[in-house]
Amino acid sequence: MTTERTTANSAADIVRLDAEAVRASVRVVCLAGPEDLARMTPCAGWTLGNLVAHMTAQHDGFAAAAAGEGADLVRWRPGEPAADPVGEYEAAAGRVLAAFAADGVLGRRFTLPEISPALRFPATEAIGFHFIDYVVHGWDVARSLGFDHYELEPELLDAALLMARAVPDGELREQGLVPFAPAVPVAGEVSVLGQIVALLGRRPGWPG
Repeated sequence: MTTERTTANSAADIVRLDAEAVRASVRVVCLAGPEDLARMTPCAGWTLGNLVAHMTAQHDGFAAAAAGEGADLVRWRPGEPAADPVGEYEAAAGRVLAAFAADGVLGRRFTLPEISPALRFPATEAIGFHFIDYVVHGWDVARSLGFDHYELEPELLDAALLMARAVPDGELREQGLVPFAPAVPVAGEVSVLGQIVALLGRRPGWPG
């Protein structure tokens, strides 16, 4: 009984933490105006418009996966440029949060074809992938807009740091088998969020 309760609590926790990370990302994306979409981002070669389109598509891909429809790669790809990219991002965030909160989702397995076309991932693991991605992408957006600080709750950051430390590094990343650039070494005192983004291939002081 104790093990079952712990597992249930962990599953509920990852849904809650993911929702907090997504809502934080919505708040920062909503600060972007049309003139900001041409800004460069910590994601090499991507403008903020590219990044927001990617984030929007990934929300819809994960929502499809939660509904058992994730195998179709089209679900994961950005469509035609939206007339209101920021508004569409906010709408997509609402869709994925509703999908993850639906009855029975935590008992399902997700198909995530960009990670593996063959494996099906337990819901808690799949939502964990989404969670860590949006912790980092929220920071990407904040840095693109020139903000030095991106505020997230300590509990959320502690969970994200554990996940970031568990992401394989080395050759897997160099070969493109893990969706992050190789970890960036840091020296001196670095915030928890700085440690997370460095572990996942970003320079905490970007663009400096």
